[in-house]
Amino acid sequence: MRKIPAALFIMLPVIAWSQNPSGKDILDHIDRNMSSDNRIIVSKMIIYGARGSRTIESRIRAVGDRQAFTEYLSPAREAGTKMLKIEDQLWIYSPSTDRTIQISGHMLRQSVMGSDLSYEDMMENSKLTDDYDAVVTGEEFLEDRKCWILELKARSEEVAYQVRKIWVDRERYLPLQEELYAKSGKLLKKTGLKDFKQKDQHWYPEKIIFRDMLGQGNGTEFIIQSIDFNADIPVHIFTKASLR
Repeated sequence: MRKIPAALFIMLPVIAWSQNPSGKDILDHIDRNMSSDNRIIVSKMIIYGARGSRTIESRIRAVGDRQAFTEYLSPAREAGTKMLKIEDQLWIYSPSTDRTIQISGHMLRQSVMGSDLSYEDMMENSKLTDDYDAVVTGEEFLEDRKCWILELKARSEEVAYQVRKIWVDRERYLPLQEELYAKSGKLLKKTGLKDFKQKDQHWYPEKIIFRDMLGQGNGTEFIIQSIDFNADIPVHIFTKASLR
């Protein structure tokens, strides 16, 4: 019987890892690829409703997963509306009423300006590894990319989506598609991430397509027009005074 070279024994762990990384390893890669200390995003959101579509433009300033300040730029009806997230709290300022209100409890599940995103979705910026345990359940080709299929289960009842299913590009460790479920197993939302670009060692999708499976609309496209990573953001931005 032929002996297996000693060098091959050394390489076996590396080969095995490259073929079958753990769910945690894959989530670590996703978090490193797509997260940053802070960022400024200029975007537009196209909402496809039952009676037609409308486009809303905004600028988002965010620091990690704890602070975010969103200002809506157009159309005129929405311009000047602002949202402030600090930790797990969210406030909205409406220029039409000149009032600031806090969004909490069941209100967080409401749609943002008629889109397929809820306020909970807008607040969700934490790393996947902070909230979920993951296992690899299979492999599949998606848009000509070979993907791992991951099933994520939340560690806490407070997480908005208790179960997630993610298709992850094996070569680049990027999520291409996601399904979001309630604890009961009911499918709540689908998300598609497209047109990935690399900037400053970070990958990001230029387009994200959201579909609320319980809603009446035809989906929402979130399009990133520009993004600056590790930008200089003044501290005073993340205060309730900035809402006015």
